[in-house]
Amino acid sequence: MLYTLLFILMFIAMGIYFRVADRYNIIDRPNERSSHTEVTIRGGGIIFLFGAISIQILHPEFWMPVIGMLIIGTISFIDDRVTLSNKIRLLFHLTAVTLLFLFLNIFQVCPWYISICLYILVIGIINAYNFMDGINGITGLYSLVVLAGLQFVNYYITPFITPDLIWIPVIACLVFLFFNFRKRAKCFAGDVGSISIAFWIIFLIFKLILDTGNYAYILFLTVYGVDAVLTIIHRLLLKQNIFEAHRLHFYQILANEQKWPHLWVSVLYGSLQALIILIVIYLPIGFGGLLLLTVSPLALLYVVLKKKLTLINQLTLH
Repeated sequence: MLYTLLFILMFIAMGIYFRVADRYNIIDRPNERSSHTEVTIRGGGIIFLFGAISIQILHPEFWMPVIGMLIIGTISFIDDRVTLSNKIRLLFHLTAVTLLFLFLNIFQVCPWYISICLYILVIGIINAYNFMDGINGITGLYSLVVLAGLQFVNYYITPFITPDLIWIPVIACLVFLFFNFRKRAKCFAGDVGSISIAFWIIFLIFKLILDTGNYAYILFLTVYGVDAVLTIIHRLLLKQNIFEAHRLHFYQILANEQKWPHLWVSVLYGSLQALIILIVIYLPIGFGGLLLLTVSPLALLYVVLKKKLTLINQLTLH
C-alpha cells in the first residue's frame, strides 16, 4: 500500500514539475553536441529528490546520506538552470560526500590518505554517471538494473540496508522512465537526476562493500565505468578538454553516428550490466578474477569496435 501511494504521489509530483518547468522555461535546447533534436523539459530527475524526502520522512535515521543527496541534487538543479563554476559545484559535492562518509564511518575505518582517494573516486563516479546521461532511457534503465541487483543481494544474499531505501528509488526510476523511456521523451533527467541517483547508488554500494568486505560489488557499475574511463583516456589522447561537452562516448557513437534508436542502446547497456551483476553474484571467484572476466572483454570491445566504427564514419564522410 505504501509503495502504491508513493508511486501515485510521484506521478502527481512530476505533473506539477512539468507545469512549473513549462512556465519558467526549464527546457533543454539541442545543440551540435546533443543526441536529441527537439526541445524537451529538463530536470525530470528531480523526482529522485522527492524520493529522498520520502526516505527522510519514513527513515529519519538515514538523515546524513539523505541530506547529502538533497545538497548535491539541489546544486545540480541550480546548475541546470544557471551554469555554475567548477569550484562552487566541487564545494557542494565535497559537502555531500563528507556527510556520506560520516554516516558510513569512513574516517574511522580508513586512514586519511585512503579517505582522500575515496573522495576522488566517489566524485569521479558521480561525474562519470552524469556524463553517461545523454540519450533517452539510459540513466533511468541503468539505475533500475543496478538497484534491482542491490535489492536482490539485500534479500537473498546478505541484508545490508532497509529495503525501503532501495524500493523508493526504484519507484522513482519507474516513474521517470514512464516519461523518459520513449522515442520522443517528455523530459530529461538533467544533472539533478543523474547526479542525485548516482550519489544514492554509491551510498548503497559502499554500504554493501563495508558490510561484506567484498569489493566485487563495485562491478555493479562496470558498463558505465568502462565507457566513461576509456572515453576520458581517448579524449586526453586527442588533447581535448575533458570537461567540455562532446559526442565521443561509445553510446553516443551508436546513437548519433550509427543511428541506433536511443532505446535500443539504453537496453543494451542495461542488459550488459544485468549480465555482469549476475556474474558477480553467482560466480564463485575472487574480486581479481571477476575484474578480469568483466572489465577486460568490455574494454577490448570498446577499443576495437570504437576504432572500427570511427573508421567507417570517416570513410562515409569522404
